[in-house]
Amino acid sequence: MKVISEKFVSYPKAKKILEEREKEGELSYEQKSSLEHLRKFSKLEDDEKISEELHAIEKLREDLIVKIINNIPKTAEDVKVLFQKDVIDLSDEDIAKIIEVTKKYPG
Repeated sequence: MKVISEKFVSYPKAKKILEEREKEGELSYEQKSSLEHLRKFSKLEDDEKISEELHAIEKLREDLIVKIINNIPKTAEDVKVLFQKDVIDLSDEDIAKIIEVTKKYPG
């Protein structure tokens, strides 16, 4: 298999992609395992609205937005832990904005 491109994909998007492929035909072992995991642990059914809200926070790159969507942090400490390995300077105000958005969603 040849990799054509790469991009960050949230759990809800990955789940939709795999479910569509499942309808088209047989999934590989890895795809089946991934879909099973996503069905059990994906917290959101749709990520469009939360993604749009998080894009409004200027400092957040696409990969960081995907991390937020996949984990739905509910406290400032959760956000700090989530980004501890990333090079990003989030102010307390930015973290508060992230929490304000994520508290609207299950997780």
